[in-house]
Amino acid sequence: MDITDEDPTSPRFLIAGRMTRDYILFPDGRALLDVPGGSALYSAVGLAVWEPDPPPGVVARIGADYPQEWLDKFEQHGLDLRGVRASPEPVDTRSFVAFSDRTARSSEDPVVQFAWLGLAFPRALLGFRSGKAQLDSRTRLAPTSVRQGDIPLDFMEANAAHLCPLDYLTHSMLPAILRQRQFTMVTLDPSPGYMNSTFFENVPALLTGLTAFLPSEEEVRSLFQGHSSDLWEMAEALAGYGCEIIVIKRGESGQILYDASSHARWEVPPYPARLANPIGAGDAFCGGFLAGYRRTYDPLQAVLFGNISSSLVVEGDDPAYALDVLPGLPEARLESLRLSVRKV
Repeated sequence: MDITDEDPTSPRFLIAGRMTRDYILFPDGRALLDVPGGSALYSAVGLAVWEPDPPPGVVARIGADYPQEWLDKFEQHGLDLRGVRASPEPVDTRSFVAFSDRTARSSEDPVVQFAWLGLAFPRALLGFRSGKAQLDSRTRLAPTSVRQGDIPLDFMEANAAHLCPLDYLTHSMLPAILRQRQFTMVTLDPSPGYMNSTFFENVPALLTGLTAFLPSEEEVRSLFQGHSSDLWEMAEALAGYGCEIIVIKRGESGQILYDASSHARWEVPPYPARLANPIGAGDAFCGGFLAGYRRTYDPLQAVLFGNISSSLVVEGDDPAYALDVLPGLPEARLESLRLSVRKV
């Protein structure tokens, strides 16, 4: 049976990444404790802002303690979570972030961070250790790594996929598997665990054949440390490894876009959103980018779609907030943002 023809509920987009239990502290003393988050969730929401039907297919590994009511909630909001698997081995999906201002963040020393704000330390965070400074393994999958067997069969009938930050080994294998299954669009947001000078000779192989590579400025500068300090030079070098589009996410400075086919360079400022929670902004951008590129096949328009997805997500404390905004708001913001882009 041709699943694409016979089953209209099969997803057209696949999102693979992580789903986490977030603990977030803000400099004004506000705290979000044990709330749903993670790259897969925010990317799927950013995509569903533009392409809600059929629901995007989410693939991730969670622990057995991940709340079922969260899964139910996001399914009710239009995400296809059949690819979310409870791992047979213990998985710590806790994530901790403390903001010292609008964008500066730290995931270290949660006990100290809670004490600084005069907040009681939650027992659920006992034993938490940040893995941000750890290098990825070149030979061993992580407990949260997505395996090919985790992907439902009909998800493989989609033709567009986004790979959220995962480990090096997963990112080195999954794009080739998807291309073999006739995926025509594969975008990838790299992991800090390999975006550093130690992996400088390994990263090029990950980019070959990608539709778009979507790193943050911090990650690109870490990778090119000792090689270059010019963002446009870095973007052109990355495109030279066989990737069509390079977008470098710059937080409150927006995005820069390098189109390999035309050698065009664009700067896109962020939409002036009301900032409530910056977590997930970059992931939502990636989901919106994929939706925009599949709809328009125009890299600049795709960046605008991603930019607006990000602007909607950061205005709420819950990822689902962006899926409940007034009808027509994303399109209105899109038209406004188009006036602000600049060709370099």
